[in-house]
Amino acid sequence: MSHPHPDLKAAPPLPAGGLRVVALGGLGEIGRNMTVFEHAGKLLIVDCGVLFPEETQPGVDVILPDFTSIRDRLDDIVAVVLTHGHEDHIGGVPYLLRERSDIPVVGSKLTLAFLEAKLKEHGIRPRTVRVREGDRRGFGPFDCEFVAVNHSIPDGLAVAIRTGAGMVLHTGDFKMDQFPLDDRITDLRAFARLGEEGVDLFLTDSTNAEVPGFTTSERELNPAIEQVMRTAPRRVIVSSFASHVHRIQQVLDAAHQHGRKVAFVGRSMVRNMGIARDLGYLKVPSGLVVSTKELEKLPDHKITLVCTGSQGEPMAALSRMANRDHMIRIGKGDTVLLASSLIPGNENAIYRVINGLTRWGAHVVHKGNAKVHVSGHASAGELVYCYNIVKPRNVMPVHGEWRHLRANGDLAIRTGVDPDRVVIAEDGVVVDLVDGRASITGKVPAGNVYVDGMEVGGATEASLKDRLTLAAEGVVTVVAIVDADTGTLAEAPDFLARGFVHDDTTFEPVIPVIEKTLATAAEEGVGDAHQLEQLVARAVANWAFRTHRRKPLIIPVIIDA
Repeated sequence: MSHPHPDLKAAPPLPAGGLRVVALGGLGEIGRNMTVFEHAGKLLIVDCGVLFPEETQPGVDVILPDFTSIRDRLDDIVAVVLTHGHEDHIGGVPYLLRERSDIPVVGSKLTLAFLEAKLKEHGIRPRTVRVREGDRRGFGPFDCEFVAVNHSIPDGLAVAIRTGAGMVLHTGDFKMDQFPLDDRITDLRAFARLGEEGVDLFLTDSTNAEVPGFTTSERELNPAIEQVMRTAPRRVIVSSFASHVHRIQQVLDAAHQHGRKVAFVGRSMVRNMGIARDLGYLKVPSGLVVSTKELEKLPDHKITLVCTGSQGEPMAALSRMANRDHMIRIGKGDTVLLASSLIPGNENAIYRVINGLTRWGAHVVHKGNAKVHVSGHASAGELVYCYNIVKPRNVMPVHGEWRHLRANGDLAIRTGVDPDRVVIAEDGVVVDLVDGRASITGKVPAGNVYVDGMEVGGATEASLKDRLTLAAEGVVTVVAIVDADTGTLAEAPDFLARGFVHDDTTFEPVIPVIEKTLATAAEEGVGDAHQLEQLVARAVANWAFRTHRRKPLIIPVIIDA
């Protein structure tokens, strides 16, 4: 397996007739998937998603891929192809279209409908190209064929990209459920046909590469969901991703079967289910769905609520119910069904919600105590099947953290792919397919771009470090009036502290430290206010650590006497 090296240089120009592949997100992380293909002077982008922040990134709304390497080549982009409608694949599109609004956006019916609803909020009208499985379209020098794949959202597509340098097959996110609710299975016949033609580079979903065997079929959740609807004494509150149409379909069917009415709660849930219903992806029995107002007239055992917030997101409906900050008051006898996975890193937030709901008397059914969730991604058994069917010449695992990418690469090697042709890359690593061989040739910038309120890219690693310091250590502002000529204090400095535990006398011992620092500066002829501030800040920080073992953020303000 070829591994990226920390000392990679900027990539050389692409050899004539070659194909360059650069992931700007989605490698080494689960989220913000975006891959840029370059051939014959043109660029094709597959997916453009967002990543959700971790606890170490306070105040950040979402994280975008870094567009730096393509910014001066926006006019060379022939299209953005979207494999499916999840946020980690479409969430970054509004930010890309802000930079060039007429890039054609290619996707299936449901994917484009979800995207257009999102773009409307950004005030952007995109140029869209609707495709479906079996379609073949040219975009500049890229000839794209679309293949049906099954995933945890309807209408997923894999894309085969034929170029002068060879054929790439990108699976998108997929699994091989043989009994999907919409009977639209992953098209292995097309995978085999493309394999016969010759797949030069295979980009495959690595999310479940460490999980042995096969991913359970969505239909196998039916008994557990049905049992909840049948046995719950009062209301049933179901929480799911706002895009998981098939999971919600099973909830609607089970509720209908047991004479319950259903209301959707939460803006994204109401919007997405409205779209799915209008386009025929969600089949709603007539009279089943009612408004939250109409629910108030019904007895508790006739009520089902479907809301978002299965990941413990602080603003989502479920967290607010747990915190008693929602119009829906959870009480004894209510049943809460968490019909979703635990996203790595969110476990604590989810258990906090489960505990909060349980405290109010609810019975919480989740994947830990019932069969109410299956993954949307292929497990190792399915991936191995694909390698054996496609017989790719080169493999580049995508969509996963390091451990997933490595595990996926190992599976490819076990099916007979030459280890030298399995490329494990990171975001920004340049992979060139030249003369039928894929190899790492360099790197481009691919940092985290933080969206913080209205600011895109304004928050930096340094400002997040400051925020973490503020959260953990507090802040101390030192205001000193200084006679610059003599370097003496005109009066005792003021100290304003927040989050740094102190009393009236805490800062008295630091005054001589400041006086000494100023005197030394005056002897050395340092009179510039900014330089004095830096010196004072360092002196106070050192004192705080020596005497209190704390590292507050120090804000020095020096005023000329």
